[in-house]
Amino acid sequence: MATGSRSPEFTRARPRLWMVFAAVGLGTLVLALLGLVLVRVYDDQLIRQTESELIAQGVVVSEVYRDLLREKVGTRDYGLSRVAPWPFPTAKGSHLRPILPSLRASDEVLPPAEGPPDSAIPAEPLARQAGDQLAPLLIHVGRSTLAGIRVVDLQGVVVASSASGLGTTLMAREEVQRALRGELRSVLRRRIADPEDAPLASLSRDTGVRVTVVLPVLEEEKVWGAVVLSRTPMTFAKAVYADRWNLTATGLVLLGVVALMSLAAAALVVRPVRALVRQTRAIAASAPEGFEPVARPVVQELAELSESLAGMATALRDRNQYIRSFAANVSHEFKTPLASIQGAVELLRDSADSMSPEQRERFLSNIDADARRLTRLVQRLLELARADSLVARPSRTEVAPVLEALAERGRAQGLAVEVGAVSPGLTLGLPAEVLEDTVWQLIVNASQHGGEGVRVRLEADAVPGEGRGWVVVRDDGRGISEANRARVFDAFFTTARERGGTGLGLTIAQSMLRAFGARLELLPTEEKGTAFAVVA
Repeated sequence: MATGSRSPEFTRARPRLWMVFAAVGLGTLVLALLGLVLVRVYDDQLIRQTESELIAQGVVVSEVYRDLLREKVGTRDYGLSRVAPWPFPTAKGSHLRPILPSLRASDEVLPPAEGPPDSAIPAEPLARQAGDQLAPLLIHVGRSTLAGIRVVDLQGVVVASSASGLGTTLMAREEVQRALRGELRSVLRRRIADPEDAPLASLSRDTGVRVTVVLPVLEEEKVWGAVVLSRTPMTFAKAVYADRWNLTATGLVLLGVVALMSLAAAALVVRPVRALVRQTRAIAASAPEGFEPVARPVVQELAELSESLAGMATALRDRNQYIRSFAANVSHEFKTPLASIQGAVELLRDSADSMSPEQRERFLSNIDADARRLTRLVQRLLELARADSLVARPSRTEVAPVLEALAERGRAQGLAVEVGAVSPGLTLGLPAEVLEDTVWQLIVNASQHGGEGVRVRLEADAVPGEGRGWVVVRDDGRGISEANRARVFDAFFTTARERGGTGLGLTIAQSMLRAFGARLELLPTEEKGTAFAVVA
């Protein structure tokens, strides 16, 4: 077996295109879910949900406590002056006072709150009386909401609680101090793990943090105390467990949608890709199907690829036919002078001694003429090769000076060349040397094929509505027969072979012009003569 070959059984298995689309879709879904987990979006939502619940409970408790305390305060000056502004924006003159949740899972987590110590000072009497009335309500609310609720007086002494702790002080906590200045505070505190934390199915929220909300009790611009509420937020795991059936159903629906979208996308791509594979195989086999674009490829890029393949195949086929025809013509053109040279050499080798000087001179002249013809053919073939490989560079040339110079050059060689009407300032998108070579080739052709005394006229004008121009080379010679008009641009076709024509002049000119998006046309003529147009 050759070194570079590989046995079919060792060919590595490759995934199907639909598998790739499905994997990409599933990977995108997984990455999206992981992104939600990593940025803790769901944790933020759970914490804010707990904060919102505590705020709602705290507002109610604050209002009830204030009403109870107002009955006992009466008209006396009571409370601390509020020094902190309301933290949330309100419209000027509006009676609304919104409280918005603000905690995030990424906020700083404060150390766990230790058990509050007993207060060294007694609770304020009026606040204690209002707290005694409020305590039964807090106990019932705490049993339902599982939140810890405490009400403190002006010195931070607990006067009402949903559990134990009456007579203790919370003044050491920074959030309570700020609330007694009139500022609402929400903080996260580390929660000490409880050995009796329950499993997923329980009501216990055994998370590592605890949400604390402290609301000031406000009476106009006076602070009458504060309401302290705390609750552990729902953990991500318990939230998922609690909503497991809905989440499972949603996940299955999402997986189904991803699978269907992946399969649909794969179908839209796989079918035209398979058609492209068939097209390339048809191109390799030179089958007619390979030269036609895929029908209804759906995707624009695949349509462009199929059209490019069809165009490439057509160009390669045309190029192959051109090369085969060109090779046959070159072989024919070289074979005739080579056979003549070979025959003359054999005759000279065999019979040179018996030939007269005139005969030897005639044979040598034939050899020289055929050698010169071969030299001209080689030179023209090199020119054709350069024309075929010419790289176009954007350029524009003013036409009038070029035509005047060519007419002067023709007259210097004894040709009757004149310049007719030329549009002032007309330019063509061709380099000057390409325009000169092409027009000069047409002048030479006119002198070779037009007969004795042929006159050549050069004209130039703009092509109406196309933003292009043309140069017309017209002569009054014998013209081109109808049979030969269809062949004038064929390589090696010439009617002046005895005068040194190679039949490559127009082919070379056409190749040079093609590189710049220009062309050479044979124009119809009503009278005698021939007319060619360079359109660029």
